[in-house]
Amino acid sequence: MEEKIKLSPDSFQPLPKEEELDNEKIAAPSLTFTQDAWRRLKKNKGAVISLFIILIMVIIAFGSTPFIDKSTLVKSAPQYANLPARVPGLDFINGLNGKLKVGGQWVDQYAQNGASGKYFYLGTDYLGRSLAQRIIYGTKISLIVALVATFFDLTIGVTYGIISGWKGGRVDNVMQRIIEIISSVPNLVIVVLMLLVMKPGMTSIIAAIAISSWTTMARMIRAETLQLKTQEYVLAARSLGESPIKIAWKHLVPNLSSIIIIQTMYTIPTAIFFEAFLSFIGIGISAPETSLGVLLNDGQKNFQFLPYQMWYPAIVLCVLMISFNLLGDGLRDAFDPKTRK
Repeated sequence: MEEKIKLSPDSFQPLPKEEELDNEKIAAPSLTFTQDAWRRLKKNKGAVISLFIILIMVIIAFGSTPFIDKSTLVKSAPQYANLPARVPGLDFINGLNGKLKVGGQWVDQYAQNGASGKYFYLGTDYLGRSLAQRIIYGTKISLIVALVATFFDLTIGVTYGIISGWKGGRVDNVMQRIIEIISSVPNLVIVVLMLLVMKPGMTSIIAAIAISSWTTMARMIRAETLQLKTQEYVLAARSLGESPIKIAWKHLVPNLSSIIIIQTMYTIPTAIFFEAFLSFIGIGISAPETSLGVLLNDGQKNFQFLPYQMWYPAIVLCVLMISFNLLGDGLRDAFDPKTRK
């Protein structure tokens, strides 16, 4: 016979109220979508570093404008031509002390040119103009082009995509055929056609961007709008008599914000490279005006003997494009709900 085990009444006493509350506490605080995206973005070290680099470059490019005399950007000074970089306090570092290696020996170019009291932090070009000032101003031009491309993406691209996806049917077919026609024409051809009625420069580049840069954004917004317009909250708003404009502004745009932000981050480096490429081949911004493409074009002429004239603008252009691409990748991971852990 098995012995029966007797349990005292105290064996089934409930937990004290304090311990019960502790067991039911939520492990993590409640976060909004934006707060959660920012938390995830901060975990991506590359994206955060890229964000700070972009902010520093924007501050330098636009904040230094009052201190740069625009006339010195185009005015030649032959007595200072082709001087290497010279930085105060770095006289012990060859390459940053105003010396160039000539015939196996380091020669002080500033002393030879009678410019011992001058300091050019990144050297000068073949006309004696400060490379540092021209690179800063060229970076500003590139960022302005990026802002213009962003503006057309946010206005034409988003609006066109929402209308196409919302209307659907025949209207959508016609609007998509228009996008296909625009996309089939290379951007370079559009710029050349713009040159028939405009002078080479910023105006022709902006016109080309206005014509063709927004098509990718419009397609992505249209595809997402086709899905969002069948959601319950959109159908409820339509049943309550909300106008399409209010529905788009209150319901569609907030839910499209992640796609808009991510695509904008990829549009910016594309626009920067587009401007640099056009200026490099001579159909964009042309000398004596300056941009990163113009500086690359000027630098490659003396690259064999004075490589720094091409290296410095090339480094700035690469850092700018890589930073925007890394930030775009970080934003994509932060806003994409499929990547959440």
